[in-house]
Amino acid sequence: MNTQLEREFKYYVANQDELVKKHNGKVLVIKDRTVIGVYDSQMQALLETKKTHRLGTFLIQKCEPGHESYTQTFHSRVAFA
Repeated sequence: MNTQLEREFKYYVANQDELVKKHNGKVLVIKDRTVIGVYDSQMQALLETKKTHRLGTFLIQKCEPGHESYTQTFHSRVAFA
């Protein structure tokens, strides 16, 4: 995981309880240790967020209680020019 995404993930883990109270079951987009979007699906989160933010600069995370909710790792696909 790159440093920026790792930082966003650590933010999610540190604030998981509070985020679950507000957004349980939703998909969050986190950038700069801030929730910048809340969506119903990962695909919707990706399609909407990539319109205004470069891939690889934000984390998409399903918001659910417990550590089981983040046992999978997903990586952004970044096209290099």
